[in-house]
Amino acid sequence: MGHVLLVESWVGAMSTLLPRAIREAGHQFTFLTRNLHHYLRQDGGDRVHPLLTAENVLTAETNHLETLLPRVRRLHEVLRFDAVITSCDYYLGTVARLAAHLGLPGARPEAVEYAYRKDLARQRMRAAGLPGPAFAIAEDWPGTEAAARRLGFPLVIKPVDLCAGMFVRLVADRTQLREAFDALDDFPVNARGQQRSPLVLLEEVLVGPEVSVETVTVDGTTTVLGVTDKSLAGEPWFVETGHMFPAALDAPTATAVADMAVAALAAVGFDRGVAHTELRLTAAGPRVVEINPRPAGNQITELVRRATGVDLPMVFTQLALGEQPDLTVADTGVRSAAISFLLPPRAGTVAGIDGAAALAAAPDVVDWAVKPDGHRAGDAVSNNTYLGHVMTVDTVGAGARARAEELVAGLGVRYADELAEALA
Repeated sequence: MGHVLLVESWVGAMSTLLPRAIREAGHQFTFLTRNLHHYLRQDGGDRVHPLLTAENVLTAETNHLETLLPRVRRLHEVLRFDAVITSCDYYLGTVARLAAHLGLPGARPEAVEYAYRKDLARQRMRAAGLPGPAFAIAEDWPGTEAAARRLGFPLVIKPVDLCAGMFVRLVADRTQLREAFDALDDFPVNARGQQRSPLVLLEEVLVGPEVSVETVTVDGTTTVLGVTDKSLAGEPWFVETGHMFPAALDAPTATAVADMAVAALAAVGFDRGVAHTELRLTAAGPRVVEINPRPAGNQITELVRRATGVDLPMVFTQLALGEQPDLTVADTGVRSAAISFLLPPRAGTVAGIDGAAALAAAPDVVDWAVKPDGHRAGDAVSNNTYLGHVMTVDTVGAGARARAEELVAGLGVRYADELAEALA
């Protein structure tokens, strides 16, 4: 039995999938966090968060690497860890450095940073000669404005160190650019209390359908498990509204996409781990949007598992332990698996979501959830604003995505202020 140190986590699906994978692989885990209260929040019900069912739940300042390294070293002397892992993007670099500090398996810390930081990834891919969008990196408003003039509008503006599509926006002119820059400037600390980089990434707009490639890299050799298609909400935001695995692509396109993702991982020097690389299928060929050196979120790993039998959270755990994962694809009987998300029509307090009873009765629905009454919905500007989801499978062909979208379209959101107006 191995002992895994789990440092922080997302509180979505992966916060359940990763503890489950660790235990199903026959191991135990210790959970380390700077803020237990972050994991105590549950929407309805009194369930204990799965992360807090660890053999040990410990607190430490996980945002300060200089003090965390000796602290974890002392814990290691007592508890004897065999792996260090996280599902949270904001701690990927921390975990890589902890693993290296303790002499445990893991990706090179520099490679993780190159992959996670959007500006560094762009620079590494350019240096490797990979085709990609024109881009510029700026630190302040004058630099951002000057870079935009050089590149020309429209542009995509991105923070270099946030995730879930936060503050990623299409801008058509100087006024929109200034609005987007100021919004970023007003968000100097991320959701985990970490100081953000002031750098801004400006990119040429990539036009075409978006997909992602799910991969496993062992000792520098990357295996492609498949390509996921993605649907996005309308401009100017880039909110993901659903995914299907495998993507309905012809063989040459799928091969070209996979090859580009593998080349991108090589460009950043990614040598060990699970990765989720997002690309656009442009008229000039596939172009990388970003590299994520961890398993995909939004339950894409569940879509992969249902279609291939490969459990990526399990693989993620095995790689952290230094094990050789079995990546053999099985015939699960599922030809496509998809998830579609319910976005809030607007901000406000949810009074109810109609149509959920139909989800429970549908034979092809394998998972679904909606937010409870009283949930405070924000505007649909990032992947953090979902009000629910539906996951479906198709045992015949590539129909799972259309079916999931159909079911989500049948859900209706009621707001408390609408109810109050009706009763007034």
